[in-house]
Amino acid sequence: MAPHELRRPFKRPAISDQQRRRDLALIRQTQQRSDSQNRARRLASSLFDLPSHSFPDACQADFPDNVDVGYAMALEQSPELEASSPTVRHLDFVQASKLKGSAARHWFARQLMLTEWMIDVPPNLDRDWYVFARPAGKRCFVVSSNGSTVSRLRNGSVLHHFPSSLPNGARTKEISAPSHVYCILDCIFHEPDQTYYVIDMVCWRGYSLYDCSAEFRFFWLNSKLSETGACNPPSTYHRYRFSVVPIYDCNRIGLHKAYTGGFAFVKDGLLFYNRHAHYQTGNTPLALVWKDELCSQYVLDTDSEGHVPAEQQVVLELQDDGKLTTSDDPPILFGCLEREIIQKSSLQAGNFLRFSVIDECVRIVDGKLELGDLKFVGKANRARAFADSYSKVFFQYTARHSPLQFQDLIASLDQNLDENSESNDMEMID
Repeated sequence: MAPHELRRPFKRPAISDQQRRRDLALIRQTQQRSDSQNRARRLASSLFDLPSHSFPDACQADFPDNVDVGYAMALEQSPELEASSPTVRHLDFVQASKLKGSAARHWFARQLMLTEWMIDVPPNLDRDWYVFARPAGKRCFVVSSNGSTVSRLRNGSVLHHFPSSLPNGARTKEISAPSHVYCILDCIFHEPDQTYYVIDMVCWRGYSLYDCSAEFRFFWLNSKLSETGACNPPSTYHRYRFSVVPIYDCNRIGLHKAYTGGFAFVKDGLLFYNRHAHYQTGNTPLALVWKDELCSQYVLDTDSEGHVPAEQQVVLELQDDGKLTTSDDPPILFGCLEREIIQKSSLQAGNFLRFSVIDECVRIVDGKLELGDLKFVGKANRARAFADSYSKVFFQYTARHSPLQFQDLIASLDQNLDENSESNDMEMID
């Protein structure tokens, strides 16, 4: 379909509270950065005996430009904001790499930044977001340290143990480095061409990029990775090739390139990253995935045999009191399992359970999805590390009934252009 045929005179209205959670996430990361700066100032003050009044205890968070300050102050009082504590992510990866068995799997399974599924089109998509095609494959962390490189899957288990041209990724004179030098890359392993496609850079030569914006991380990714030879073809001390995924500004041109362009890999949807977003572990609404039938084989979830079931299925985690929750932080409650079923099926807290969703019992109230009655199917695959996220359940429901279409993304961009044009016209009036 030609690009001009996709233009729409309207933008699909929001049906969820995803934008509210995006605002919360931006405020939270601003507060965390300010808190870190204040801790550093207080430390410097105590070390050098500087007057304490030089560094006030309370931090004045400067909210992002695209968040209304009055609205932001109201969000600060939100229970969601108070309930979500900062993730402890500064455990040394070199030390963590020495963990064994389930301890290692458990730790590494909680280090990836996990995208939410796009339910509503974010405002200012063309100004605040990047877009790129998502390679089909296995999402993983790649860590190079102590002369070796290890990749770990989403559930924390080891995928490959190999030499690479990443800094300190192999035992050669050219690549080896002191023990404090290590790198962490967020990748997708694409099986057909045996390539690690790098979608984010978390640490580089021991320097943390967690608190850097996506704009800066992507700049470093594109400038630093090619310097190492990691993008070269495989060799004796470089078993797998690494490649950077083309990243575009999310304007009309960039969106069409990501959606319709040809790539060296099989495509599995589109990824959208907010350019201001830090790298935070766990689910975040500042990184989004979107799919349709033209850019992904797997828009709807399939069963164990690869078939799309007649009813939507969800995987939830069983809690001690029988409650069924998502993988979000804080978790979203979607139901409760009767004690009789728990005992009869020998279920335990922490089990991931599969349920069928009864469409007639689903409601969307004030932007939130309520599932109503759920039909117990059985235990989920043992290899799973997480239950489904709230946004995935929501996306899967709308994909079956009223999918967010590519035309809606284009319409959002067009409306932003119209609004900017009107604003400029008004400014020119004397």
